Amino acid sequence: MKTLPALFACVPLLLALSAGAAEPVRAVPTLDLDRYTGNWHEIAHLPVSFQKKCVGDITANYAVREDGRISVRNRCRTADGDYMQADGTARPVAGEPGQLQVRFAPDWLSWVPFVWADYWVIALDPDYQWSVVGGPDRKYLWILSRAPTMSAQQLEELKGRAEAMGYDLSELKVMAPLEPSSGRR
Repeated sequence: MKTLPALFACVPLLLALSAGAAEPVRAVPTLDLDRYTGNWHEIAHLPVSFQKKCVGDITANYAVREDGRISVRNRCRTADGDYMQADGTARPVAGEPGQLQVRFAPDWLSWVPFVWADYWVIALDPDYQWSVVGGPDRKYLWILSRAPTMSAQQLEELKGRAEAMGYDLSELKVMAPLEPSSGRR
């Protein structure tokens, strides 16, 4: 019976923890692929193995193909000053406008489900000037911009959106120069 009062004493703590739980990861409800395509500069990302050689000038270029899929070209500068590039394909997820799946495996492997990875646009500027991309597992995240730089204030706001969805940004790598914050919103 002594454990019963201790159990009740924990109830407020459990309620407080559940109240502070992260929002679910959600993709944006609308995404105009024609407006989204084009060149994006990576401002920051959570570390992933395929980007470990990238030291700067990271870009992603998207173009809608005739078959409705999207061609993807990722490029970055390496420590020796050379550039490396990866070409892939993305496809929209039916009924989920902000969700795409991307693969960098050859076309002949496109039938294998595990070669496709989630690419969810989880935050998007109404004018398509910045984007936050992640996935439901919260293991990766990219903050992208049409410009090669972003204000420190804008980056902090986007980080806050990602953290509200439960992303741990303790290892976030900022890969582009930041402009000083102007103090205006």
